[in-house]
Amino acid sequence: MSRQTARITTESPEETCALARVLGPRLAPGDVLLLNGEVGAGKTHFARCLIQGLLDEPEDVPSPTYTLVQNYPGPAGEIWHADLYRLTDTSEIEELGLVDAFETAICLVEWPDRLGELTPPAALSLTLEAPAGDDSRVLIFEWLDPAWTPRVKELADVGS
Repeated sequence: MSRQTARITTESPEETCALARVLGPRLAPGDVLLLNGEVGAGKTHFARCLIQGLLDEPEDVPSPTYTLVQNYPGPAGEIWHADLYRLTDTSEIEELGLVDAFETAICLVEWPDRLGELTPPAALSLTLEAPAGDDSRVLIFEWLDPAWTPRVKELADVGS
């Protein structure tokens, strides 16, 4: 399998949110989205929009920076939102139950570099960049698993 990439530029937080809401319904239990980017790049904003778009009842979606993981009931199964910024050892990831959730839930993981060897090889990686210092974002999707190809193409079609 060769690594594939796609780049989508959004011009506002609302466009970034709309893209997240397009991706959400295309996810299923066992899908892992790795959210990369500097502090303030929009990882939590993207995750929040995606999660809110999947919930039957609107609810607050706080950043899991201090709780590490937040769980939500989604229409297809549980949604896990994890922020691994404060973790220092991969054993903490296993204690959180995240490795099991990779198989059974939709997982959105901020600061996925902390996963190390626990990174699921079939995950979709999304890097958010704020190149102009304004509200625009460049979203760079990378994947190995061919199952992501049609889903990312649908996003690119919406984002263009």
